[in-house]
Amino acid sequence: MTANQNNTTYFGLTIPFLAHLGVVPEFAEGGKSRISLEIKPEFENSFHIAHGGVVMTLLDFAMGAAARSTSNQPLGAMTIDMSVSFLRPSTGRIVVEGSVLKSGKTIHYCEAVVLNAAGEISAKASGTFMLRR
Repeated sequence: MTANQNNTTYFGLTIPFLAHLGVVPEFAEGGKSRISLEIKPEFENSFHIAHGGVVMTLLDFAMGAAARSTSNQPLGAMTIDMSVSFLRPSTGRIVVEGSVLKSGKTIHYCEAVVLNAAGEISAKASGTFMLRR
């Protein structure tokens, strides 16, 4: 891990795994979030596209960040459930956008999409998150 990655914070949180991957936090505010990642060969599966686990990690974090952004939650969000659909291969630089569909006092219903370089949706997810207090 480079010194720069080691100092990256993810909307107020230190998340070593995301720093190790090189995830770039772009914004999280008002129930929306955006992150990006350059898919490197070590993140690929046997088909030479982004491994599903990497894609799911990004979707999960984007939704959690969107949930946290509704109340500036300092301690994070825990995933209660998550469903993912893979629509086309994710390669190159991908962007992940998360949003809150409905927020409650502690439970938030969210969705996120992965966009490829052409702006096409390559994966989408929905999830339920509990804000950790």
